[in-house]
Amino acid sequence: MTNILRVVNIENIYKIYGKNLAIISAFSFPSNSPAPAPPSIGDRGLFGSGLNPDYTNVISYITISSIGNAEDFGDLIFKSYQAAATSNGDTDRGVFSGGYTGAAYVKEIDYVTISTIGDAQDFGDLLTARYQLSATSNGTSDRGVFGGGDDNASLNVIDYITISTTGNAQDFGDLLSATSVTTSTSNGASDRGIIAGGKSGLDVIQYVTISTTGNAEDFGDLTSGKSSMGSTSNGTTDRGVFGGGSNTTNVIEYITISTTGNAEDFGDLTVARYQLSATSNGINDRGVFGGGTTGIYSNILDYITISSIGNAADFGDLLSATNMTCATSNS
Repeated sequence: MTNILRVVNIENIYKIYGKNLAIISAFSFPSNSPAPAPPSIGDRGLFGSGLNPDYTNVISYITISSIGNAEDFGDLIFKSYQAAATSNGDTDRGVFSGGYTGAAYVKEIDYVTISTIGDAQDFGDLLTARYQLSATSNGTSDRGVFGGGDDNASLNVIDYITISTTGNAQDFGDLLSATSVTTSTSNGASDRGIIAGGKSGLDVIQYVTISTTGNAEDFGDLTSGKSSMGSTSNGTTDRGVFGGGSNTTNVIEYITISTTGNAEDFGDLTVARYQLSATSNGINDRGVFGGGTTGIYSNILDYITISSIGNAADFGDLLSATNMTCATSNS
């Protein structure tokens, strides 16, 4: 009976000890069966929506800790581009919101269980149908926020959801100014969300406390004004990174999320591009940038070790050359 309980509770062991194999090896398992493999929680990245060159609803996935090409995950409800995505971390729900179908701005929010391949389902609606928004969350603390966007004019709206509970978004507050094509990241459960850049070469970085509704505040400045970047972080380890952006740059820059101030140079992407997206495996410290355009749509995936300044390296390829994607992970 003791050994059976040890097997049944292995996922709880991984959650408690953070998949630290040295610690987990101290637990014994029945002699006639091997220890179960670690679950995929925390290490799956998703890329969805975009143009390739048609509007797409395809979601692809990668295992962030293992370089290689993306694989098919399933489909979003709408074919659109310039949507936004976030998740509640290793609680394992990802949400995709907004976008433009070529005929209408999207108000709907879709959701998936990130560790389980399959199509997205309806979650609820944003406050305002729009595209060119960005999204982030406080991870397992379960709140997602969506900032800015465009519905024929730039918007300053921030709305929020409880990621584990389907339903419509509610009003959170306002950005410093109306803008679109921003990028967002956070330090996860440490509760600070970052919204950076924006239309017309905005260089402003702003922040919110995700668990507390209210208006965004000034954080500092990017190294230069730009829009259409990809951003991610190493979660509670507290470093945020921004890569690429208009006007087709290869620059990666970084901030310490819990400390206001200006961004600093990190290194370079493998290829200069904009309209890309990014995600990471959180405290496990790998960030992956995907897709974008150089003037020609890109299928490039490149990666960095977020805590170590330096240039990106080749990770693999997306399913197809796609720009204006969005990305998230279960970390």
